[in-house]
Amino acid sequence: MPETPLQVTTRLYAKLHRRRQAARKWGDAYEGKRPLLFLSPEFSMQTGGLFDEFADNWCAVVPDATVERLMPHGFRLEDGSIDSAAGMAWRRSEADVEVGLALLDALITGRSYALVWRNAGGPEITFQNAGQAVVEYVPGRRRLRRYGLMAWRDWDTEFATLFTPDMAYRWQRPARVGGRWTGRTAGLSRGEPSHIRHPLGAVPLVELPNRHRLHGKPRSEMATVLPLQDAVNSLWAHLMTASDGLALPARAVLGMDRPVREITDATGEVVGEEDLPLDKFRSDRLLWLEKEGAQIGEFSAADLDNYLRVIAVAVEHIAAQTRTPPSYLAGTLINVSPDGVAASEAGLVAKVTEKQRHFGSALREIMRLEALAQGEARRAESLALGSVVWRDPQFRSDAQYSDALVKLKSIGVPDEALWERIPGVTPDEIERWKQMRTDAAGAILGGDMSGLFGVKPDQGDDGQGDAPEMAA
Repeated sequence: MPETPLQVTTRLYAKLHRRRQAARKWGDAYEGKRPLLFLSPEFSMQTGGLFDEFADNWCAVVPDATVERLMPHGFRLEDGSIDSAAGMAWRRSEADVEVGLALLDALITGRSYALVWRNAGGPEITFQNAGQAVVEYVPGRRRLRRYGLMAWRDWDTEFATLFTPDMAYRWQRPARVGGRWTGRTAGLSRGEPSHIRHPLGAVPLVELPNRHRLHGKPRSEMATVLPLQDAVNSLWAHLMTASDGLALPARAVLGMDRPVREITDATGEVVGEEDLPLDKFRSDRLLWLEKEGAQIGEFSAADLDNYLRVIAVAVEHIAAQTRTPPSYLAGTLINVSPDGVAASEAGLVAKVTEKQRHFGSALREIMRLEALAQGEARRAESLALGSVVWRDPQFRSDAQYSDALVKLKSIGVPDEALWERIPGVTPDEIERWKQMRTDAAGAILGGDMSGLFGVKPDQGDDGQGDAPEMAA
């Protein structure tokens, strides 16, 4: 028997609730909020909560190093031309800014989401985190979305919207435990129905998954980092504890009784003795050795470099397993040639290129839905078969880019293709450059050479310019 929309909402909300716990775990790890693990019970009892706020956070470096090279600039249609309408819609929704946050969330928690919806002002693209949305696919069809659910809380009311290919079911319920979903009334205009039909013909909620396998779920970019991160934090706790008591040489008085002082009663009679506090000897840095054979011995300071070497190895393993350049983690890149830098970043560049392909598929689907929301089915089909224009994931110097572009120009590569390779240049800038080139060519054909190369001389009242002085 088919599920009712309310049953689907309840089932997907339960799945979303379970995912929120995992999303919170990865989000806390990114922020450096990790408990100390791999410590003995004795160590934990001795230090208590001394290191609760400490973290040598390497978890943030790995996704940050990746997302800073994931910059979409535009969208191509099936014929290879830039879709200016998609670019305008992308900027109108401020997706050029928000997409960086969505991709970072996908790298941290394993997935994020985008919603395409037509409001009164036109289609709008908004991004959601993994704790607010969930998408379910048709069994056996990994890309065909069957349902999408968004859920959020506002004060004492919880809201949810279930999306199907042709309907949006909008619900609300009290936030207390055991509240039942009912058709939404809060926030709707008078007379507006709780459940509405939409014309997209597809679920308008799109998932942006990270590193998913054919038979597995998306993974956090920090999955391999977290165990090593916990080990590094524990090693630092041991090192700082050792440095507190063992980092300096310790001296000991050998062959002498502990200093004592006599205890007398009111009449001056000695009735006992007590140990003399050593704090005064430490502060005065003065001690008499009165007993024959007494001497001062010294315990050497602990070698803390052993801890540092193990921490360095753990950081090297993080770099190798995540393909993050060692210079990002250790910061020891000094006097290295450009070729050496490129070689050290080759793994990261390859990883980012792979992610561009996977994330690009989701971004194309987002813009296809935007075109459908505009009522442009033909453009939507062309966007689905097009591609995303990404910034070059490899960072090079201006001299390296210039040298490469000149060599490509020498073998006949068109200017437009060369301009696209310049980092940071958007399709809109390329269109402006093309127009400037067209204007320049028109000026040459029109004989307006001064308009190209300088300001025209001032014209006199008679329309004739000042006559130049004749050379003697």
